[in-house]
Amino acid sequence: MRAALVAEYRKLLTTRLWWLLLIVMVGYLVFIAAVVSTTFVFVPDGQEPPLTGEAAARSVYSVVNGVGYVFPLIIGSLAMTTEFRHKTITQSLLVEPDRTRFLVAKIVSVLPVGLVAGLVGVLATVAGGAPMLQIKGDGAMLGRGDVLVGLLFSVVAIALWAVIGVAVGSVLSNQVAAIVVILAFTQFVEPLARVVLSQVDALAGVASYLPGGAADSLIGASFLGATGDVDLLPRWAAILVLLAYVVVLAVIGRLTTLRRDVG
Repeated sequence: MRAALVAEYRKLLTTRLWWLLLIVMVGYLVFIAAVVSTTFVFVPDGQEPPLTGEAAARSVYSVVNGVGYVFPLIIGSLAMTTEFRHKTITQSLLVEPDRTRFLVAKIVSVLPVGLVAGLVGVLATVAGGAPMLQIKGDGAMLGRGDVLVGLLFSVVAIALWAVIGVAVGSVLSNQVAAIVVILAFTQFVEPLARVVLSQVDALAGVASYLPGGAADSLIGASFLGATGDVDLLPRWAAILVLLAYVVVLAVIGRLTTLRRDVG
């Protein structure tokens, strides 16, 4: 297993695309966080801001998960789908013939990259959102314990998204198809589903079991509204839900894509 992990980690380090995605992620999150924080501190005369104080800060900082999770998902999926696109899967399986061990090594090896992406994403979000909150709002709230804990778990959430991305890539080995599905799901399907479910009292709690809802629960805040307005799971349950997605997708990938003959 150690040899397989080292081999997979080296593949990631020699690939330039993941850090190019990180650069795009930084610019995107800085911009979005700045825009969101601006909407909280600049409101028309006679109107109340949608959120204030710590609630506003936590909502702004949750942008890293609310809109930024597409990047680690793609990074993780590329770690798997690149093997099929460039026909290196055969050589990889010659080095590690046990396909289950190969998949586990893929999943584990992307975790450090995911943690780096999480740290970079959180710093970018704070850099974009904190100045406006500090200058025109009630403060950046970076000294509040709940805010700092939320930022810490944001790093963990982004790392888990990268791991989920590998599992997605094991199911959808076609790189273009995997990226299209990820973009469609993160930018349209899940946000719409969460909004629709939240409008139905009997189904509002279901939204927290969707991947994005579970990640918001892990962070303890949601980009979709104030913490009290969005159903969130306990953090331990959120981690279990996200890990369940990894396991289910990985098992499907192992029983389908990695069961076939490759060449």
